[in-house]
Amino acid sequence: MLFTRNHQFIKNNKTFFYLADTCWSAFTNTSEEDWQYYLSYRHQQGFNVIQINLLKQWDASGQDLNIYPFAIEKKENGYTFDYSKINVDYFDRVERMLEVMESKDMTPALVLLWSNYVPGTWAAKLAHNNLFPFQELKNYVTYVTKRFKKFHPIYFVSGDTDFPTDQTIQYYREVFHIAKSIDPDALYSFHIKGRFTEVPEEFLTQMDFFSYQSGHNIDGQSTSYLIPVSERKIFDGPIVNTEPCYDQISYSRNKYGRFTSHDVRIAAWSSVLSGANAGITYGAHGIWSWHHAGASFGIVKGEGFDVPFDWHDALRFRGASDLAFLKQYMLSNFKDGYEPSSMVLNDNSAIRLASNTQKTCYTIYLPTNTELDVSPLGFNKQNAQVTIFDLQHKTQLVGDWIDQTTIGLSNCLEDVLIKVETSEV
Repeated sequence: MLFTRNHQFIKNNKTFFYLADTCWSAFTNTSEEDWQYYLSYRHQQGFNVIQINLLKQWDASGQDLNIYPFAIEKKENGYTFDYSKINVDYFDRVERMLEVMESKDMTPALVLLWSNYVPGTWAAKLAHNNLFPFQELKNYVTYVTKRFKKFHPIYFVSGDTDFPTDQTIQYYREVFHIAKSIDPDALYSFHIKGRFTEVPEEFLTQMDFFSYQSGHNIDGQSTSYLIPVSERKIFDGPIVNTEPCYDQISYSRNKYGRFTSHDVRIAAWSSVLSGANAGITYGAHGIWSWHHAGASFGIVKGEGFDVPFDWHDALRFRGASDLAFLKQYMLSNFKDGYEPSSMVLNDNSAIRLASNTQKTCYTIYLPTNTELDVSPLGFNKQNAQVTIFDLQHKTQLVGDWIDQTTIGLSNCLEDVLIKVETSEV
Protein backbone atom coordinates (compact mmCIF):
# COMPACT_ATOMS: atom_id res chain seq x y z
CA MET A 1 0.00 0.00 0.00
CA LEU A 2 1.20 3.49 -0.86
CA PHE A 3 1.25 6.52 1.38
CA THR A 4 2.78 9.97 1.13
CA ARG A 5 5.63 11.52 3.07
CA ASN A 6 6.49 15.15 2.38
CA HIS A 7 6.84 15.39 -1.42
CA GLN A 8 7.19 11.68 -2.14
CA PHE A 9 5.29 8.41 -2.31
CA ILE A 10 6.38 5.65 0.05
CA LYS A 11 5.89 1.89 -0.26
CA ASN A 12 7.37 -0.71 2.10
CA ASN A 13 9.21 2.15 3.80
CA LYS A 14 11.08 3.01 0.58
CA THR A 15 10.70 5.87 -1.86
CA PHE A 16 8.23 4.88 -4.59
CA PHE A 17 8.90 6.79 -7.80
CA TYR A 18 5.57 6.86 -9.64
CA LEU A 19 6.36 5.73 -13.20
CA ALA A 20 3.00 5.29 -14.88
CA ASP A 21 1.94 4.26 -18.33
CA THR A 22 -1.33 5.60 -19.73
CA CYS A 23 -3.80 2.96 -20.86
CA TRP A 24 -7.12 4.73 -20.37
CA SER A 25 -9.04 2.32 -22.60
CA ALA A 26 -7.75 -0.98 -21.21
CA PHE A 27 -10.99 -2.28 -19.70
CA THR A 28 -13.10 -1.82 -22.85
CA ASN A 29 -10.55 -2.31 -25.64
CA THR A 30 -7.82 -4.71 -24.57
CA SER A 31 -8.15 -8.48 -24.81
CA GLU A 32 -7.02 -10.32 -21.71
CA GLU A 33 -4.29 -12.07 -23.69
CA ASP A 34 -2.94 -8.76 -24.99
CA TRP A 35 -3.18 -7.34 -21.46
CA GLN A 36 -0.86 -10.06 -20.16
CA TYR A 37 1.70 -9.32 -22.86
CA TYR A 38 1.45 -5.55 -22.44
CA LEU A 39 1.91 -5.65 -18.66
CA SER A 40 4.88 -8.00 -18.90
CA TYR A 41 6.55 -5.64 -21.38
CA ARG A 42 5.99 -2.52 -19.29
CA HIS A 43 6.92 -4.29 -16.05
CA GLN A 44 10.28 -5.29 -17.52
CA GLN A 45 10.87 -1.65 -18.46
CA GLY A 46 10.35 -0.56 -14.87
CA PHE A 47 6.81 0.83 -14.91
CA ASN A 48 4.99 0.41 -11.60
CA VAL A 49 1.65 2.20 -12.22
CA ILE A 50 -0.94 1.94 -15.01
CA GLN A 51 -3.50 4.75 -15.39
CA ILE A 52 -6.89 3.39 -16.49
CA ASN A 53 -10.41 4.74 -16.93
CA LEU A 54 -12.90 2.52 -15.08
CA LEU A 55 -15.57 3.49 -17.60
CA LYS A 56 -15.55 3.73 -21.39
CA GLN A 57 -13.09 6.34 -22.64
CA TRP A 58 -15.00 8.83 -24.77
CA ASP A 59 -12.25 9.18 -27.40
CA ALA A 60 -11.00 5.58 -27.43
CA SER A 61 -10.24 3.74 -30.65
CA GLY A 62 -12.80 1.39 -32.12
CA GLN A 63 -12.93 -2.15 -30.77
CA ASP A 64 -14.86 -5.38 -31.31
CA LEU A 65 -14.99 -6.69 -27.74
CA ASN A 66 -18.40 -5.07 -27.23
CA ILE A 67 -18.24 -5.11 -23.46
CA TYR A 68 -19.44 -2.09 -21.50
CA PRO A 69 -19.80 -1.17 -17.81
CA PHE A 70 -23.56 -0.64 -18.02
CA ALA A 71 -26.49 -1.75 -20.13
CA ILE A 72 -26.09 0.08 -23.43
CA GLU A 73 -28.15 1.28 -26.35
CA LYS A 74 -26.13 2.11 -29.45
CA LYS A 75 -27.22 5.00 -31.64
CA GLU A 76 -26.10 6.32 -35.00
CA ASN A 77 -23.83 8.96 -33.50
CA GLY A 78 -22.86 7.21 -30.26
CA TYR A 79 -24.46 5.33 -27.41
CA THR A 80 -26.43 5.77 -24.22
CA PHE A 81 -25.98 3.91 -20.96
CA ASP A 82 -28.59 2.77 -18.47
CA TYR A 83 -26.52 3.67 -15.43
CA SER A 84 -28.92 1.86 -13.11
CA LYS A 85 -27.89 -1.49 -14.61
CA ILE A 86 -24.28 -2.38 -13.79
CA ASN A 87 -22.81 -5.02 -16.11
CA VAL A 88 -21.29 -7.50 -13.66
CA ASP A 89 -19.52 -9.36 -16.50
CA TYR A 90 -17.64 -6.19 -17.36
CA PHE A 91 -16.41 -5.72 -13.81
CA ASP A 92 -15.58 -9.42 -13.49
CA ARG A 93 -13.23 -8.84 -16.40
CA VAL A 94 -11.81 -5.72 -14.74
CA GLU A 95 -11.09 -7.77 -11.64
CA ARG A 96 -9.23 -10.42 -13.63
CA MET A 97 -7.15 -7.71 -15.31
CA LEU A 98 -6.33 -6.12 -11.95
CA GLU A 99 -5.27 -9.52 -10.63
CA VAL A 100 -2.67 -9.68 -13.39
CA MET A 101 -1.41 -6.27 -12.35
CA GLU A 102 -1.24 -7.39 -8.73
CA SER A 103 0.84 -10.42 -9.72
CA LYS A 104 3.41 -8.04 -11.19
CA ASP A 105 3.32 -5.68 -8.19
CA MET A 106 1.94 -2.87 -10.36
CA THR A 107 -0.43 -0.28 -8.90
CA PRO A 108 -3.65 0.64 -10.73
CA ALA A 109 -4.51 4.35 -10.90
CA LEU A 110 -8.23 4.26 -11.61
CA VAL A 111 -10.32 7.17 -12.89
CA LEU A 112 -13.75 7.10 -11.27
CA LEU A 113 -15.58 9.66 -13.43
CA TRP A 114 -14.15 11.11 -16.64
CA SER A 115 -15.23 14.63 -17.51
CA ASN A 116 -17.52 13.63 -20.41
CA TYR A 117 -19.90 12.00 -17.89
CA VAL A 118 -20.24 15.16 -15.79
CA PRO A 119 -22.50 18.19 -16.53
CA GLY A 120 -20.85 21.50 -17.35
CA THR A 121 -17.37 20.26 -18.24
CA TRP A 122 -15.68 21.06 -21.52
CA ALA A 123 -15.95 17.40 -22.64
CA ALA A 124 -19.62 17.09 -21.80
CA LYS A 125 -20.34 19.67 -24.49
CA LEU A 126 -18.69 17.49 -27.16
CA ALA A 127 -19.38 13.88 -26.15
CA HIS A 128 -22.19 11.87 -27.74
CA ASN A 129 -23.00 9.67 -24.74
CA ASN A 130 -25.55 10.58 -22.08
CA LEU A 131 -24.43 12.17 -18.82
CA PHE A 132 -24.28 10.22 -15.58
CA PRO A 133 -27.43 10.87 -13.48
CA PHE A 134 -26.47 12.25 -10.09
CA GLN A 135 -28.77 9.82 -8.28
CA GLU A 136 -26.88 6.84 -9.76
CA LEU A 137 -23.42 7.95 -8.58
CA LYS A 138 -23.70 6.37 -5.14
CA ASN A 139 -24.53 2.91 -6.46
CA TYR A 140 -21.71 2.95 -9.03
CA VAL A 141 -18.97 4.41 -6.81
CA THR A 142 -19.93 2.16 -3.91
CA TYR A 143 -19.83 -0.89 -6.15
CA VAL A 144 -16.41 -0.27 -7.70
CA THR A 145 -14.62 0.94 -4.58
CA LYS A 146 -15.89 -1.97 -2.48
CA ARG A 147 -14.98 -4.46 -5.19
CA PHE A 148 -11.50 -3.14 -6.03
CA LYS A 149 -10.35 -1.89 -2.64
CA LYS A 150 -8.35 -5.10 -2.20
CA PHE A 151 -6.03 -4.09 -5.05
CA HIS A 152 -4.91 -0.94 -3.18
CA PRO A 153 -5.53 1.40 -6.12
CA ILE A 154 -4.81 5.06 -6.47
CA TYR A 155 -8.00 6.94 -7.40
CA PHE A 156 -8.41 9.87 -9.75
CA VAL A 157 -11.80 11.24 -8.76
CA SER A 158 -11.97 13.04 -12.12
CA GLY A 159 -10.56 12.58 -15.60
CA ASP A 160 -9.36 15.47 -17.78
CA THR A 161 -11.76 17.88 -16.12
CA ASP A 162 -12.39 21.51 -15.40
CA PHE A 163 -14.74 22.81 -12.68
CA PRO A 164 -16.90 25.42 -14.41
CA THR A 165 -20.16 25.11 -12.45
CA ASP A 166 -21.45 24.36 -8.96
CA GLN A 167 -23.16 21.28 -10.40
CA THR A 168 -19.84 20.00 -11.76
CA ILE A 169 -18.23 20.42 -8.35
CA GLN A 170 -21.22 18.75 -6.68
CA TYR A 171 -20.72 15.64 -8.85
CA TYR A 172 -17.06 15.30 -7.94
CA ARG A 173 -17.77 16.08 -4.29
CA GLU A 174 -20.23 13.19 -4.20
CA VAL A 175 -17.82 10.78 -5.90
CA PHE A 176 -14.96 11.80 -3.62
CA HIS A 177 -17.07 11.53 -0.46
CA ILE A 178 -18.43 8.08 -1.29
CA ALA A 179 -15.09 6.62 -2.39
CA LYS A 180 -13.26 8.05 0.61
CA SER A 181 -15.86 6.64 3.02
CA ILE A 182 -15.39 3.14 1.62
CA ASP A 183 -11.63 3.17 0.97
CA PRO A 184 -10.19 5.80 3.34
CA ASP A 185 -6.63 4.47 3.09
CA ALA A 186 -6.33 4.90 -0.68
CA LEU A 187 -4.57 7.89 -2.25
CA TYR A 188 -6.82 10.37 -4.09
CA SER A 189 -6.23 13.09 -6.63
CA PHE A 190 -8.00 14.86 -9.50
CA HIS A 191 -6.86 14.47 -13.08
CA ILE A 192 -7.48 17.91 -14.60
CA LYS A 193 -7.43 19.19 -18.16
CA GLY A 194 -4.29 20.23 -19.97
CA ARG A 195 -2.36 23.29 -18.74
CA PHE A 196 -5.05 23.81 -16.06
CA THR A 197 -4.30 24.52 -12.40
CA GLU A 198 -7.57 25.67 -10.85
CA VAL A 199 -8.92 23.09 -8.40
CA PRO A 200 -11.66 23.99 -5.85
CA GLU A 201 -10.12 24.73 -2.47
CA GLU A 202 -12.11 21.98 -0.78
CA PHE A 203 -10.49 19.39 -3.07
CA LEU A 204 -7.03 20.92 -2.93
CA THR A 205 -6.94 20.57 0.84
CA GLN A 206 -8.20 16.97 0.79
CA MET A 207 -6.30 15.40 -2.11
CA ASP A 208 -3.20 13.33 -1.36
CA PHE A 209 -1.17 14.55 -4.34
CA PHE A 210 -1.52 17.20 -7.01
CA SER A 211 -1.94 15.84 -10.53
CA TYR A 212 -1.56 18.09 -13.56
CA GLN A 213 -1.02 17.63 -17.27
CA SER A 214 1.22 19.75 -19.43
CA GLY A 215 -0.64 18.08 -22.28
CA HIS A 216 -0.48 18.02 -26.05
CA ASN A 217 -0.66 21.67 -27.11
CA ILE A 218 2.60 22.53 -28.82
CA ASP A 219 2.35 26.14 -27.63
CA GLY A 220 1.84 25.19 -23.97
CA GLN A 221 4.78 22.90 -23.27
CA SER A 222 6.40 25.32 -20.81
CA THR A 223 3.63 24.41 -18.36
CA SER A 224 5.56 21.20 -17.64
CA TYR A 225 7.78 23.33 -15.36
CA LEU A 226 5.69 26.45 -14.82
CA ILE A 227 2.86 24.55 -13.11
CA PRO A 228 4.92 22.72 -10.46
CA VAL A 229 6.86 25.92 -9.71
CA SER A 230 3.60 27.78 -9.02
CA GLU A 231 1.79 24.89 -7.28
CA ARG A 232 4.66 24.20 -4.92
CA LYS A 233 3.91 27.58 -3.31
CA ILE A 234 0.42 26.43 -2.24
CA PHE A 235 0.58 22.62 -2.17
CA ASP A 236 2.97 20.84 0.16
CA GLY A 237 2.50 17.23 -0.95
CA PRO A 238 3.63 15.12 -3.90
CA ILE A 239 3.15 16.60 -7.37
CA VAL A 240 3.05 14.51 -10.57
CA ASN A 241 2.69 15.46 -14.22
CA THR A 242 0.22 12.69 -15.04
CA GLU A 243 -0.16 13.62 -18.71
CA PRO A 244 2.82 15.14 -20.47
CA CYS A 245 2.78 15.04 -24.26
CA TYR A 246 2.31 11.49 -25.52
CA ASP A 247 4.95 9.89 -27.69
CA GLN A 248 3.96 10.39 -31.36
CA ILE A 249 0.62 12.04 -30.60
CA SER A 250 -0.17 14.87 -32.96
CA TYR A 251 -0.31 18.45 -31.79
CA SER A 252 -3.78 19.20 -30.51
CA ARG A 253 -6.27 21.56 -32.16
CA ASN A 254 -5.66 19.99 -35.57
CA LYS A 255 -2.13 21.35 -35.88
CA TYR A 256 0.13 19.34 -38.17
CA GLY A 257 3.04 17.60 -36.45
CA ARG A 258 3.74 14.91 -33.85
CA PHE A 259 5.59 14.92 -30.54
CA THR A 260 8.80 12.89 -30.57
CA SER A 261 10.55 11.01 -27.79
CA HIS A 262 12.80 14.08 -27.48
CA ASP A 263 9.72 16.21 -26.76
CA VAL A 264 8.55 13.66 -24.19
CA ARG A 265 11.92 13.83 -22.41
CA ILE A 266 11.79 17.62 -22.37
CA ALA A 267 8.39 17.59 -20.68
CA ALA A 268 9.37 14.83 -18.25
CA TRP A 269 12.74 16.14 -17.08
CA SER A 270 11.41 19.71 -16.93
CA SER A 271 8.61 18.48 -14.67
CA VAL A 272 10.58 16.40 -12.19
CA LEU A 273 13.39 18.93 -11.76
CA SER A 274 10.92 21.75 -11.13
CA GLY A 275 9.06 20.28 -8.17
CA ALA A 276 6.93 17.49 -9.69
CA ASN A 277 9.39 14.96 -8.36
CA ALA A 278 7.09 12.25 -6.98
CA GLY A 279 7.04 10.62 -10.40
CA ILE A 280 6.14 11.00 -14.05
CA THR A 281 3.71 9.48 -16.53
CA TYR A 282 4.33 8.24 -20.04
CA GLY A 283 1.86 7.87 -22.87
CA ALA A 284 2.18 6.32 -26.32
CA HIS A 285 -0.22 7.35 -29.08
CA GLY A 286 -1.75 3.98 -29.79
CA ILE A 287 -1.60 2.54 -26.27
CA TRP A 288 -3.79 5.02 -24.38
CA SER A 289 -6.68 4.50 -26.85
CA TRP A 290 -5.64 0.88 -27.58
CA HIS A 291 -5.62 1.27 -31.34
CA HIS A 292 -5.64 -1.40 -34.03
CA ALA A 293 -4.59 -0.32 -37.54
CA GLY A 294 -7.67 0.53 -39.56
CA ALA A 295 -9.96 0.98 -36.57
CA SER A 296 -11.97 4.12 -35.96
CA PHE A 297 -10.52 6.66 -33.58
CA GLY A 298 -11.99 9.18 -31.17
CA ILE A 299 -14.19 11.99 -32.34
CA VAL A 300 -13.59 14.58 -35.03
CA LYS A 301 -14.12 17.48 -32.67
CA GLY A 302 -12.51 17.26 -29.23
CA GLU A 303 -8.79 17.92 -29.32
CA GLY A 304 -8.43 17.12 -33.02
CA PHE A 305 -5.71 14.44 -32.84
CA ASP A 306 -4.33 12.63 -35.88
CA VAL A 307 -4.66 8.84 -36.18
CA PRO A 308 -2.73 6.74 -33.61
CA PHE A 309 -0.23 4.01 -34.41
CA ASP A 310 -1.22 0.38 -33.98
CA TRP A 311 -0.72 -0.56 -30.32
CA HIS A 312 1.83 -3.26 -31.25
CA ASP A 313 4.08 -0.55 -32.70
CA ALA A 314 3.30 2.07 -30.05
CA LEU A 315 4.34 -0.32 -27.28
CA ARG A 316 7.91 -0.11 -28.54
CA PHE A 317 8.27 3.64 -28.86
CA ARG A 318 11.61 4.76 -27.45
CA GLY A 319 10.15 7.26 -24.99
CA ALA A 320 9.12 4.52 -22.55
CA SER A 321 12.69 3.39 -21.95
CA ASP A 322 13.78 7.05 -21.80
CA LEU A 323 11.47 7.65 -18.84
CA ALA A 324 12.53 4.38 -17.23
CA PHE A 325 16.06 5.82 -17.29
CA LEU A 326 14.72 9.00 -15.65
CA LYS A 327 13.22 6.90 -12.86
CA GLN A 328 16.53 5.08 -12.30
CA TYR A 329 18.44 8.35 -12.20
CA MET A 330 16.07 9.99 -9.73
CA LEU A 331 16.10 7.02 -7.36
CA SER A 332 19.88 6.76 -7.53
CA ASN A 333 20.59 10.44 -7.01
CA PHE A 334 17.58 11.86 -5.17
CA LYS A 335 16.03 8.98 -3.23
CA ASP A 336 15.63 11.25 -0.20
CA GLY A 337 14.31 14.17 -2.20
CA TYR A 338 15.85 17.29 -3.66
CA GLU A 339 15.41 21.03 -3.93
CA PRO A 340 14.32 22.60 -7.23
CA SER A 341 16.42 25.64 -8.00
CA SER A 342 15.06 29.00 -9.09
CA MET A 343 18.46 29.88 -10.55
CA VAL A 344 18.36 30.80 -14.24
CA LEU A 345 21.37 29.61 -16.21
CA ASN A 346 22.40 30.97 -19.62
CA ASP A 347 19.54 33.46 -19.22
CA ASN A 348 17.13 30.67 -20.25
CA SER A 349 14.31 29.47 -17.98
CA ALA A 350 13.84 26.30 -20.07
CA ILE A 351 17.08 25.01 -18.56
CA ARG A 352 15.90 23.29 -15.37
CA LEU A 353 17.99 22.33 -12.38
CA ALA A 354 17.77 20.87 -8.89
CA SER A 355 20.23 20.10 -6.10
CA ASN A 356 20.64 17.91 -3.09
CA THR A 357 19.79 19.62 0.19
CA GLN A 358 23.45 20.45 0.84
CA LYS A 359 23.75 22.13 -2.60
CA THR A 360 26.92 20.14 -3.26
CA CYS A 361 25.47 18.34 -6.27
CA TYR A 362 23.30 19.77 -9.05
CA THR A 363 21.46 18.03 -11.87
CA ILE A 364 20.94 20.35 -14.83
CA TYR A 365 18.72 19.60 -17.82
CA LEU A 366 19.43 21.17 -21.22
CA PRO A 367 16.54 20.61 -23.69
CA THR A 368 19.00 21.57 -26.44
CA ASN A 369 22.75 21.05 -26.19
CA THR A 370 24.83 24.14 -25.57
CA GLU A 371 27.78 25.47 -23.59
CA LEU A 372 26.79 26.14 -19.97
CA ASP A 373 28.01 28.81 -17.57
CA VAL A 374 27.75 27.43 -14.01
CA SER A 375 29.33 30.38 -12.21
CA PRO A 376 25.96 31.40 -10.67
CA LEU A 377 26.07 28.09 -8.76
CA GLY A 378 29.54 28.77 -7.39
CA PHE A 379 31.13 25.98 -9.44
CA ASN A 380 34.29 26.21 -11.50
CA LYS A 381 36.94 24.04 -13.08
CA GLN A 382 38.90 23.76 -9.81
CA ASN A 383 36.12 22.80 -7.41
CA ALA A 384 33.71 20.71 -9.48
CA GLN A 385 33.46 17.41 -11.31
CA VAL A 386 31.21 17.14 -14.35
CA THR A 387 29.37 14.11 -15.73
CA ILE A 388 27.39 14.29 -18.96
CA PHE A 389 24.45 12.04 -19.87
CA ASP A 390 23.45 11.78 -23.53
CA LEU A 391 19.71 11.20 -23.03
CA GLN A 392 19.06 10.26 -26.65
CA HIS A 393 21.33 7.24 -26.32
CA LYS A 394 21.32 6.88 -22.51
CA THR A 395 25.12 6.95 -22.36
CA GLN A 396 27.48 8.62 -19.89
CA LEU A 397 30.28 10.96 -20.97
CA VAL A 398 33.06 12.97 -19.33
CA GLY A 399 32.44 16.71 -19.27
CA ASP A 400 35.04 19.23 -20.45
CA TRP A 401 35.59 22.83 -19.34
CA ILE A 402 36.31 25.48 -21.97
CA ASP A 403 37.21 28.08 -19.36
CA GLN A 404 37.11 28.42 -15.59
CA THR A 405 33.30 28.46 -15.25
CA THR A 406 31.89 27.18 -18.54
CA ILE A 407 31.17 23.56 -19.38
CA GLY A 408 31.84 22.91 -23.04
CA LEU A 409 29.59 21.57 -25.76
CA SER A 410 29.43 17.79 -25.56
CA ASN A 411 28.88 15.57 -28.58
CA CYS A 412 25.19 14.99 -27.75
CA LEU A 413 22.83 15.77 -30.62
CA GLU A 414 19.61 16.24 -28.65
CA ASP A 415 19.02 16.91 -24.95
CA VAL A 416 21.65 16.67 -22.23
CA LEU A 417 21.72 15.98 -18.50
CA ILE A 418 24.67 17.45 -16.62
CA LYS A 419 25.61 16.38 -13.11
CA VAL A 420 27.94 18.82 -11.34
CA GLU A 421 29.44 17.82 -7.98
CA THR A 422 31.77 19.77 -5.77
CA SER A 423 35.22 18.24 -5.38
CA GLU A 424 35.92 20.25 -2.23
CA VAL A 425 36.03 18.40 1.07
